[in-house]
Amino acid sequence: MQDAIVAVPEIVNEPILDYAPGSPERARLKAALATIEREVVEIPCVVGGEHVFTGKTRDVVMPHRHKHVIARFHCADADVAARAIRASLAASREWSGLAWEHRAAILLRAAELLAGPWRARVNAVTMHGQSKTAHQAEIDAACELIDFLRFNVQFAQDLYRVQPRSPRGSGVWNMTELRPLEGFVFALTPFNFTAISGNLPSAPALMGNTVVWKPAEASLLSSWTIMQLFEEAGFPPGVINFIPGLAHDQTNVVLDHPALAGIHFTGSTDVFRMMWKRVAHNIETYKTYPRLVGETGGKDFIVAHHSADPRAVATAIVRGGYEYQGQKCSAASRVYVPTSIWHAMKTELVDTIEALKVGDVSDFTNFMGAVIKKGAFDKHAAAIAEARATPGMAIAAGGQTDDSIGYFVRPTLLTTENPHVRHMSEEFFGPIVTLHVYPDDAWDDALRLVDATSPYALTGAVFARDRVAVAHAMTELRHAAGNFYINDKPTGAVVGQQPFGGGRASGTDDKAGSALNLLRWTAARTIKETFVSPTDHRYPFLSEP
Repeated sequence: MQDAIVAVPEIVNEPILDYAPGSPERARLKAALATIEREVVEIPCVVGGEHVFTGKTRDVVMPHRHKHVIARFHCADADVAARAIRASLAASREWSGLAWEHRAAILLRAAELLAGPWRARVNAVTMHGQSKTAHQAEIDAACELIDFLRFNVQFAQDLYRVQPRSPRGSGVWNMTELRPLEGFVFALTPFNFTAISGNLPSAPALMGNTVVWKPAEASLLSSWTIMQLFEEAGFPPGVINFIPGLAHDQTNVVLDHPALAGIHFTGSTDVFRMMWKRVAHNIETYKTYPRLVGETGGKDFIVAHHSADPRAVATAIVRGGYEYQGQKCSAASRVYVPTSIWHAMKTELVDTIEALKVGDVSDFTNFMGAVIKKGAFDKHAAAIAEARATPGMAIAAGGQTDDSIGYFVRPTLLTTENPHVRHMSEEFFGPIVTLHVYPDDAWDDALRLVDATSPYALTGAVFARDRVAVAHAMTELRHAAGNFYINDKPTGAVVGQQPFGGGRASGTDDKAGSALNLLRWTAARTIKETFVSPTDHRYPFLSEP
């Protein structure tokens, strides 16, 4: 059973630093960026607290300067993965038996370290390793991860406090214990958010689970820095095991293990479905049914009513579609606007997009950096070329690509007469927004189109000043987005304010940034204690009248 609940410090969202010219945080970040440019960090696997150097290495480069190597990581293999599983299972008994406030203290210490002495370094490795601007790195690698670490402690406390009724006079005491899962959790993290890389292994660990963590290869410098942060904060050896570079064809070593108790995943829909199928194939071999928690793709929408503010819609397209090169699961990538709104905003929107600066993120005047790698660049370039060749489609802004120095794709706005083209339904995960103009009097048709066009259902936004139109959109698009925004861009969910996740092909909607996600990493045990036990099996109704 858990010990008495100790009240945690009051939790508030971490303030966002603005890195204005002359500010101390700007000077610290610039110094950290310069340090990272001079380094080539060697990244090991971490198994049971031991740093494992496999000798099979790959380079980590800056996406905006792809010839500049900033790290080399040692790839895990099947043997290392098996050792990581054994280490996690060996650490499980002691870790799960630790009073929850001791586990919580580690997360709170990690948050304080990140908010203070580690902040500039974590932001800088995110900027150079993932080509994020200072603002995007700050809200991700610093603020959101700090919020995850702190708020998850608050959410855990709230969950532990929920207990069943024990009616007065019943002579019974009822209790619920939230145990960790029986086995280990496999965490697989994406390249695009350092905060997610920190949250996916640490959230199950907070609830008493031990974790095998496979980070994305394209963000290994920031993931390694977070692993070092966890070590500094006090996670015991074996609680979180770090296995970068494990090949897809070797992940079955983990997925097939009888002690697999859960998967915490953010990434592509195809990979998540592959893992789900593998788990289903193995279902009879597991000790317990694994918990599958996944946040996958998105084809996120903005739909405007004819009563919308054209400038607000245009701003949402720019910020929602192009911040961090559109490499967000929540990024706006399909837009539906009525004819009147399009005429009112077209010129200003196109001019704004064309004026956005793209380049090296160490130049703080750039709005965008580079896309993450060559494969992504080629995919985006092909999508733009396809739009040029498709009847009824046009490039309204952008469309240029250049990978000579970095993987740069200009922010691109496409228009399409046909709302069913591939660009309106498939995820490209880049700075490409496709816009369809519909007649002002076809609001109902537009909503049906939004709901039916894409298999995803992650985020979406409706713009309207007419409240009846807003209410109608909320009803018609009830299942089209797990995070639904009214008169705002469909990105930027804040931990503790907008729990994040979607349904359909976008995932299991387990809402990171809330107690709902943490609950998935627990197995409840109900305990009933009777103070005075019955000693006669007979009930009153058995007596003769």
